[in-house]
Amino acid sequence: GRITKIFITHLHSDHFFGLPGLLCTLSLQSSPDPNKPPVDIYGPLGLRDFIWRSLELSHSQLLFPYVVHELVPTRDQCPSEEFKDFSHLGRDGAAPQGSGGRILHLDPEEHSYLLQEDEQLVLRAFRLFHRVPSFGFVVEEKPRPGRLNVHKLKELGVQPGPLYGKLKSGTAVVLENGVRISPSDVLEEPIPGRKVCILGDCSGVVGEEATRLCWGADVLVHEATLGDSQQDKAREHGHSTPRMASEFARRCGVRKLVLTHFSQRYKPAAQAGQGDEDVTELGRQAEAVLGGQGVALAEDFMTIEIPVRR
Repeated sequence: GRITKIFITHLHSDHFFGLPGLLCTLSLQSSPDPNKPPVDIYGPLGLRDFIWRSLELSHSQLLFPYVVHELVPTRDQCPSEEFKDFSHLGRDGAAPQGSGGRILHLDPEEHSYLLQEDEQLVLRAFRLFHRVPSFGFVVEEKPRPGRLNVHKLKELGVQPGPLYGKLKSGTAVVLENGVRISPSDVLEEPIPGRKVCILGDCSGVVGEEATRLCWGADVLVHEATLGDSQQDKAREHGHSTPRMASEFARRCGVRKLVLTHFSQRYKPAAQAGQGDEDVTELGRQAEAVLGGQGVALAEDFMTIEIPVRR
């Protein structure tokens, strides 16, 4: 019931058919609240119509509002014969819910999609190549103000107190002697925020913007459907291998790589029997590319702590 945002990477059935059921489950766990902000749902063009029609056909009534923000894909995100234009969907004006969302087009200068920005966070999406248009998402904290240089403050005659707080918050102050002090005069370098990047199904990124957006990420979640020996098959089906994922992670200088979306042919270590292919082999293949840097293998309900940067 605490979910406020949902991100859909692409419109393949195993990645979004469960969404109407999830919304109904959240509704069962909720109480009517006319002041509750809507759940924001982000995903490819066509998602809004799918959700509304699914809820309408099943006579499902949600106890909370939702808003669908649709990303308009570009034709180079999938094989040309697989691209479908869903811009005509929902034009009949029948959908009473989810109709207030935005239609998000690729920024021609940034080559990405700005989903949301506030004082603390920036949410962006970027293009991936798959059998249908797919997207990656970046959740990034904005930098925090650097530490106050107390020694310099004392030299300038600023005594501990309210003026410290104003300078820390970015407000210039004027002392009794008329000297004006700007935050930049006494603040150290800003402290970078944390960054998490999640790539949906893909055999690669479209353009170079993804590398910049994912640069220095604390955590990069990347699919690795098949092992390195199956690279041709993986690419044929629009998927990645551990080597492909780790090469992108290395190019972006990420701190931690998490592999996910494993084929059913790879069994969890605890369930692998004689002759079974073990999922841990995918981790070893990625670590070999990263020079031994640890790689995590995603599993249900996994929690990864990302400490605040100091």
